[in-house]
Amino acid sequence: MEWETVIGLEIHAQLATKSKIFSAAATAYGAEPNTQACAVDLGMPGVLPVLNKEAVRMAAKFGLATSSTVAERSVFARKNYFYPDLPKGYQISQYELPIVQHGILDIELEDGTTKRIGVTRAHLEEDAGKSLHEDFHGQTGVDLNRAGTPLLEIVSEPDMRSAKEAVAYMKKIHSLVRYLEICDGNMQEGSFRCDANVSVRPKGQKEFGTRAEIKNINSFRYVEKAINYEVERQIEIIENGGKIVQETRLYDANKDETRSMRAKEEANDYRYFPDPDLLPVELDAEFIEQVRATLPELPDAKKLRFVEQYGLSAYDAAVLTASRELADYYESVVTSVGSEPKLCANWVMGDVSGFLNKENKEIGESPVSAELLAGMIKRIVDNTISGKIAKDVFEAMWNGEGDADAVIDKKGLKQITDTGAIETAINDIMAKNPKQVEGYRAGQDKLLGFFVGQVMKAMGGKANPAQLNELLKKMLAG
Repeated sequence: MEWETVIGLEIHAQLATKSKIFSAAATAYGAEPNTQACAVDLGMPGVLPVLNKEAVRMAAKFGLATSSTVAERSVFARKNYFYPDLPKGYQISQYELPIVQHGILDIELEDGTTKRIGVTRAHLEEDAGKSLHEDFHGQTGVDLNRAGTPLLEIVSEPDMRSAKEAVAYMKKIHSLVRYLEICDGNMQEGSFRCDANVSVRPKGQKEFGTRAEIKNINSFRYVEKAINYEVERQIEIIENGGKIVQETRLYDANKDETRSMRAKEEANDYRYFPDPDLLPVELDAEFIEQVRATLPELPDAKKLRFVEQYGLSAYDAAVLTASRELADYYESVVTSVGSEPKLCANWVMGDVSGFLNKENKEIGESPVSAELLAGMIKRIVDNTISGKIAKDVFEAMWNGEGDADAVIDKKGLKQITDTGAIETAINDIMAKNPKQVEGYRAGQDKLLGFFVGQVMKAMGGKANPAQLNELLKKMLAG
């Protein structure tokens, strides 16, 4: 039997506010355990939550960026459950009336086609604390620094049909929240994570199969691996005559498998009811328009502009607009050079990205600024250096040896454009290799590469490549 996979994602994006959603406690990462949890976060008697307006503004910003309806009236509810890292015994979240509903997001598939994924809702909620199991010798420690941290939970429609589609959607949301500057997207720190709802059904069947929810996956690679494992597990169970149980599962990256965590709760298990300590959130049209005015150029629009304005391929434009910081860096380089958008793109996507990946750095941490890179590219354009020499110049700039001009002067890397000097070197190489000259003249065109290499070697790699090729062909032809 042929099976179809059905996937929906619930993405938790930590909002980039300086304080928590219902208290003035800080949200900075890495503080000593329990030093950023105030009386409100701890659920102490007599304290009341106060809603952080900035969290509301960020949620509305996301809603507008995904063509969603931003609710004029939304309500906070109490989601009741008991766990050591939930001091109040309930989590404040939105249930029946979320702040964002009915949005869309277009993703690009591997074959170049576009698929539209529905965004069911995005609601505000507070994060729970964190249970720590290491170093406690059979006990569990509880760190409540995260308790009350503002989250935007983004729930998709079950529109994805493969793990790759799910990853494409997750990457698109990741890029979007960073463009909007509402989340730093740091997966290692838990700022961006997702739960995947996975089910299978016979191809052609309309009804959904029983789903399993895989909790707290914090990397694109693990999302793909967890979904693929879960799909195979479910198909094997059904084909062997078993039934899928609705449950919550965890992905174990070390074993590359999912395992059962608990039976999946229904909404009524949480006994949702409106939080009596918080008034409904009412947004007027003026507030929503003020938020709309702060929207940046979004990834899809920027990608299209890069194709039209700079003549880049759709692929290059997609790579360069994957993050707002990278797109800004590229545009700064092109603006400074004043020409050669494709050459600039090649350097940003090639050497700059390669060095960043090697050292696990973000574009904002690059030792070679956009201004420095542009200065070097100008020297390629005006033939001061060749593209090959530029590789050495770039590495020296990366290592802090100054700008392109300083490196070129210090290392004597200026390329030779003196026709006489190049001809002298060619004559010398031809004289030393008469058999190869004869072979070239007999039609062995591939020998041109041999002569280019030999002359370049003799001239320390500094001959202008275009001039060298032109003169070699002329002189070898006799």
